[in-house]
Amino acid sequence: MEPIGNDRELATMSDEQTPPRSDEEPASSLRWRDWLEATLFAIVIAFVLRAFVAEAYRIPSASMENTLLVGDYLLVNKFLYGAKIPFTDWRLPALKEVAQGDVIAFKFPQDEEMIFIKRCVAVAGQTIEIKNKIVFVDGVEQPLPPEAKIGAEIEPAGKVDKAIFPLYMNFNRDNYGKIRVPKKGDTLALDERSFHLCKFVLEREGRSASLMGGVAYVDGKPATRYVVQQNYYFALGDNRDASHDSRYWGFVPESNIIGSALLIYWSWNPDAPTFLEKLRSIRWERIGRIIR
Repeated sequence: MEPIGNDRELATMSDEQTPPRSDEEPASSLRWRDWLEATLFAIVIAFVLRAFVAEAYRIPSASMENTLLVGDYLLVNKFLYGAKIPFTDWRLPALKEVAQGDVIAFKFPQDEEMIFIKRCVAVAGQTIEIKNKIVFVDGVEQPLPPEAKIGAEIEPAGKVDKAIFPLYMNFNRDNYGKIRVPKKGDTLALDERSFHLCKFVLEREGRSASLMGGVAYVDGKPATRYVVQQNYYFALGDNRDASHDSRYWGFVPESNIIGSALLIYWSWNPDAPTFLEKLRSIRWERIGRIIR
């Protein structure tokens, strides 16, 4: 008896006649799911890098000239000082502490939605003083950063600038201090003379402070002393005559530190009137420069 067909033909006929299984996903659905998973993975990685590793910022003002120029775009190293865990007050372990001379990014103490980038000139526990524009830390003269700018005109000692921190001191931008930068564990004497400096620290640490009849009140209660709960830093712009910095608004709380300025990844003139002129203004020599 002749066979109806060989084995290969029977297999082919069987495959063609078998309807598709209902539990198999179509190729278009699989492609969509793969794309979604890849996108979500990329978003998570981007969030982790931005939160814990590095973040990009643009320089909007001339306060750090000529170290940083208006239109410089830079990366800030966030894990060096211990990145802050989002939505908490916790930080990861730091690789190093903020040091004198570091260019740091931080939340502006008076408006934490604003990010400032300045140079740390004194750390917690050090004494800062400025004499005729020359900075002294613990009595030692500090050299200007290599690309810093400083004008020839000097505001004389004793000339009071009411915009200077703290209030009611005979300081100005060129003759300032002496002031000790608060350190965790320091005991501050709350008296009439030092009240406005202490008030800054108290408010940064969630306390209310007032002065009535020469008596200091903390959280509504009379107080003569206060123990500092965190470290603080004193920051200046490298463009010393055109910088809104610690001389005007106070210390940088450790809790406000974001990271260390790392490198310039892009630079052009943002004020160029057209996009073409902006392209022509690209500062190729600045791209990739390490910030020191």
